[in-house]
Amino acid sequence: MKKVSLFLFIFLLGICAKGYSQSAPTTDFFAGKWEITISGTPDGDAKMVTELIRKDGKLTGELKDPTGKRPEATPITKVEEGKDKITIYFDTAQAGEIGVELAKVDDDHLKGQLMGMFDSTAVRLKK
Repeated sequence: MKKVSLFLFIFLLGICAKGYSQSAPTTDFFAGKWEITISGTPDGDAKMVTELIRKDGKLTGELKDPTGKRPEATPITKVEEGKDKITIYFDTAQAGEIGVELAKVDDDHLKGQLMGMFDSTAVRLKK
């Protein structure tokens, strides 16, 4: 009887430890600094840098031109998140609100399209 009690105790202890190890908080994958490249636009390849910050449960930020041609930042109007994809919307003077959809490739790369027409990639910028 002692062996059965000891076995049950160890078995239940293992189940409890396994259950607690899975309840660890997950990281916020899309938050952080990203360099987005849009290929094949009429003005050539476009690069933007953004730092997505979670504020009140939603991602927000602004897009900046790393070359300095456009010194003013473009605010992000909304962000739609999925498990492995994200769509970032921003306003442009010519086309109104447009979105760039990006899907997770690995821990530091995203790939997708702008308006379903232009290939887009994003690379996480390390601090």
